[in-house]
Amino acid sequence: MRAAIPLTYQQRESTRWPSNGLSWMFLIAGLVALGYAGSQALDAYTFQTLEQDKFEARMGAPPEAVLAPEAVPATGLVVTRATPMGNVIGEIELPRVGLKAIVVQGDSEKLLNRAVGHLTDSALPGEIGNVALAGHRDGLFRPLRKVLPGDRITLRTAEREFHYEVIWAAVVPPAVVSVLQPTRERSLTLVTCFPFYYVGAAPERFVVRAREVESNP
Repeated sequence: MRAAIPLTYQQRESTRWPSNGLSWMFLIAGLVALGYAGSQALDAYTFQTLEQDKFEARMGAPPEAVLAPEAVPATGLVVTRATPMGNVIGEIELPRVGLKAIVVQGDSEKLLNRAVGHLTDSALPGEIGNVALAGHRDGLFRPLRKVLPGDRITLRTAEREFHYEVIWAAVVPPAVVSVLQPTRERSLTLVTCFPFYYVGAAPERFVVRAREVESNP
């Protein structure tokens, strides 16, 4: 049997390059993904902070200032069917689980990266029917994993506050769209993907249904 011939330094290094190169590729891909996620989180935080400050300032303004016609195109706070996509329509708060977020008109991926979105085909706050809001499970709607029946939700617009009580929460397949259908009473439905910590496209939906218990001018 022939004796093994020791590898030269160059030969040893050449055998290491494929594994080292693959490790570097994974490291770079991970850093890029981390950087993208960080930039998305920062953008959402900045948007929420600025818009909440502006919204709360509007809430504290005299009624005639809130309803001034010239303010409507610039703020979008007077909510109608014609409210442009992306305009702020209010603020949602569920204190027990630590959820507080600006709500905008529309539910595109771009909008949901920054805010909670109002599904435009659903009822508007104050109307009889089902107000449907969507949010990302790994973003603003992650606190919903702790929601319980009886929890109170406040939905504010520039004109009024609407108060709801959670009556149930359920996990449903994406094809079950009946939860978004109109209701005969004033309802609120919150929708996000499920499981909350799933890696990749989540296979199911987490739905919270609440009923209006009171509203304040």
